[in-house]
Amino acid sequence: MRKAITTAILSSALVLGGCVTDPETGQKRVSRPAGTAAAGAGAGALLGALLGGRNNRAEVLIGAGIGAIAGGAIGSYMDRQQRELEQRTAGTGIEVERQGEEIAIKLPSGITFDTGKSMLKPEMRPALDEVAKTLATYQSTFIDVTGHTDSTGSDAINQPLSEQRAKAVADYLEYQGVQRARVATRGYGSQFPVAANDTEEGRAKNRRVEIRLSPVTQQDVQDQGAPAPQPPRS
Repeated sequence: MRKAITTAILSSALVLGGCVTDPETGQKRVSRPAGTAAAGAGAGALLGALLGGRNNRAEVLIGAGIGAIAGGAIGSYMDRQQRELEQRTAGTGIEVERQGEEIAIKLPSGITFDTGKSMLKPEMRPALDEVAKTLATYQSTFIDVTGHTDSTGSDAINQPLSEQRAKAVADYLEYQGVQRARVATRGYGSQFPVAANDTEEGRAKNRRVEIRLSPVTQQDVQDQGAPAPQPPRS
């Protein structure tokens, strides 16, 4: 039964595997293993809602050999990861924000993508390289990559654009050594603004890709009926 569930999850659009595209050459290769109150409420709805569900995601990570974190060690583990991310991304325009036991990394679209495009800007890649180094070191986290737009334009344009941008960031992280089994992507279009859309400043804040990090806990592993492996030292 577990094998069937794992197979289904790995083939899902939420957890992407297989080949990865080299962002420099466009060639594919086999992936390496390894605001307003209303706006705030909308963005807050994403907290704790792990893409694909915690149980399903934990099933995949167990198979990938990812370690879990004991309850008392979660805070310090995420603290260290946050500090390293802040140090590596200082001055790049990337925002690192702690949200309880989670970490949100916000990539403003103005510095990440050209208008209406989903290809990463070359000047953004060095900063994402630094993010990837940290994510590859701290392996005991789920990684959700979500794309968001402002309310300008139709859903027919915004929804696929948000999906494509989230996937572009996930693909790049994988290319830089982040294990794809840890990563899920989804585009939300304009559903979850973090600011009002009636000003240019607000719309700029809403056009973003977020990388959310959630700890893989021993409870996640125990719910699958498997012994909890120890997380890597970091």
